[in-house]
Amino acid sequence: MTTHTTSQKNPMARVMSLRDFRLLLAGTATSLLGDQFALIATPWLTLQLTGDPVALGTVLALEGIPRALFMLIGGAITDRLSPRRIMLIADFIRLFLTGLMAGAVLTGAVQIWMLYAFGLAFGLVAGFAVPAENSIVPMIVKEQDLQAGNSIMMGITQLIGFVGPTLAGIMIGGFSNSSFGVGLALAIDAVTFAVSAACLGLIRTGSQKQVTTDAKESVWASILTGIKYLWSDSVLRMMVFVLTAVNFLLMGPLLVGIPVLANQRLPEGATAFGLLMSAFSGGSLIGYILAGALPRPSGTMMRIIMLALLAAFGAVVAALGVITSTWVDFVLLFLIGLGNGYIGIILFTWMQTRAPKEMLGRIMSILMFSNTGLVPVSQAISGMVSKWDLTFLFAIAGALVLLVTLWAALQPEMKLFSESLTVAAPAE
Repeated sequence: MTTHTTSQKNPMARVMSLRDFRLLLAGTATSLLGDQFALIATPWLTLQLTGDPVALGTVLALEGIPRALFMLIGGAITDRLSPRRIMLIADFIRLFLTGLMAGAVLTGAVQIWMLYAFGLAFGLVAGFAVPAENSIVPMIVKEQDLQAGNSIMMGITQLIGFVGPTLAGIMIGGFSNSSFGVGLALAIDAVTFAVSAACLGLIRTGSQKQVTTDAKESVWASILTGIKYLWSDSVLRMMVFVLTAVNFLLMGPLLVGIPVLANQRLPEGATAFGLLMSAFSGGSLIGYILAGALPRPSGTMMRIIMLALLAAFGAVVAALGVITSTWVDFVLLFLIGLGNGYIGIILFTWMQTRAPKEMLGRIMSILMFSNTGLVPVSQAISGMVSKWDLTFLFAIAGALVLLVTLWAALQPEMKLFSESLTVAAPAE
């Protein structure tokens, strides 16, 4: 009786009681763990083969650029077929690719051009897989529990991203300079895609198309329809702009500025770098859990919380440029990570419920494209500015985030956003 009552009141318990969600979670978690092994193995193999940082940059670019460019097409295709079907196809292709690469490494036949081809193909497939992965949870979980479902999925992603690279590094490092560890890591990644595909194959929901999509409409016209819809919804348009702007202003300074900060100003050096990145990741994980476990604020309170968190992001980033204590920086990054995880889940869920089901793949792909596509630009600018003056990099980034926050606070759409949260607040 107690278990039944808990499952009725606790949205996370309700979500975990769903067979299809458990299968999705198991497959996703397994595949993500394998991805962490490949994330370490691929750069390490590139440096083993060439010793050239330029070659490493080329491999990463060949994977990252098509992933960003093909997200819009991937979103349109997801709406035409189904998230589950796209994910299944992507898993089988990536199983084949990683299996081939693992075989080439383990037999000693690997060459650098193979890594270039592997990165390009893998990035292309990811461009289709990412929108599908961001669209399948609403197909399985009821709208009232969607925030809890997203919290669990993103929480496990953050947790695996936190521990996975360490496990991969220990395994690869255990074989010293031998390529066997790299080949084994890639083989493990291939096996995890097989497990993910098996889990997806057992899922009964999420196979349907996203309601209706005009079959006569070309893919490009379908993408344009999604963009037009987003632009016509002033609240959705404003929120995508705010998220894109804040992401652009923060990701470059954090990803580029923190290692420079640790190297130049913090006495612990590389240890400080690891601690600070772990602080942000750990804070995000706690934020995801809180967003899924706590009732969602609505109305004016949600608007105040969101604007306060955005302002805090700007203030903390600006402060990083003048603070030279590793542990103070650790606490600050943990706190903004927590805020990032908490508000990120709420906004992600709101967008999934705001967008029509037949356009969900396209809307989510536009959001992912606008965020991930600009990260390399933000990193490049941050690299140039940090070489000139690291303090100025953090100060200007923080000031611009505060400016975006002030602009958002003055927009009538911000009030409409909080009102829409009140209307669509999850049932308790």
